Amino acid sequence: MLSLAKLVVALSCTLGYAVAFSGDITYYTPGLGSCGETNSDSDKVVALSPSQFELDPKACGKTIQITAGNKTSTAKVVDKCPSCASGSIDVSSTVFQDIAPLTVGRTHVEWDYAT
Repeated sequence: MLSLAKLVVALSCTLGYAVAFSGDITYYTPGLGSCGETNSDSDKVVALSPSQFELDPKACGKTIQITAGNKTSTAKVVDKCPSCASGSIDVSSTVFQDIAPLTVGRTHVEWDYAT
């Protein structure tokens, strides 16, 4: 018997729907990331949690779409965020400002890999 989670994933793949992730978004100052690229704060980049890399070991270089309310942004996966919980992401301030003012510091978002 399939678990509910496996059933949802199977149906979403069959129907062409993506399963989105959700968690907190914070910002950091990028540099040399775990994917081997050096980026700056003006780049639209993201660091994923270690558990996201376990789910998708080939996440480096992929683009994600981030949504909070009616605000959206995209970012390229270039780093790992060791302190991020599953589903949470750390982004450059350029990306964060697309979603919320820097003074907020942390907010809740949904995100998924862009198609």
